[in-house]
Amino acid sequence: MDNPVIEYLKSRRSVPLTMIREPGPDAAQLREIMQIAARSPDHGRLEPWRFIIYREAAGREIGEKLAARAQELNGPMSEEQIERERNRLLRAPVAVGVVAVTRAHDTIPAWEQFLSAGAVAMNLVHAANALGFGANWVTGWYSDDEKGRAILGLSPEERMAGIVHIGSRAAEVPDRPRPDIDKLVSEYSGEYEG
Repeated sequence: MDNPVIEYLKSRRSVPLTMIREPGPDAAQLREIMQIAARSPDHGRLEPWRFIIYREAAGREIGEKLAARAQELNGPMSEEQIERERNRLLRAPVAVGVVAVTRAHDTIPAWEQFLSAGAVAMNLVHAANALGFGANWVTGWYSDDEKGRAILGLSPEERMAGIVHIGSRAAEVPDRPRPDIDKLVSEYSGEYEG
């Protein structure tokens, strides 16, 4: 029996940023994509994440600031490198930041909450794909830099789980080699003894 969900999951692939074009999702579609993404595992219903939508004007402002910050961190950069930073959030019609907002909790550790934010980002990709859009989940150096995170609108306590770029596919994306599952699976054989 053919199952379209399984067939989609078997063929899912990220669309390279160079292959994402206009049009992107309209406001209603983007809202639906985020609503679907929010249906992710969330132990304790803490909602340890939030979304930030980056559109063109914000992307230009952020790009200038990221380019300046990258030069502060790395010293002189080529014009090509500077342009790459300027365009970081302009590579798709819309980019959605998935921000991990971990909360103090007695039994739910921060790492588990961060995994929940990662699940939200993956669901964001799946929902965009299901509506016919291409998507690509990326992180970057700014995720590990406090000032970079601030430029993106994050507080010092927050972390960027990823930025999902969404738009139309310019062409079909060829598949790439996938992991050999047999090399990644083992049966439990006892306690680890180092």
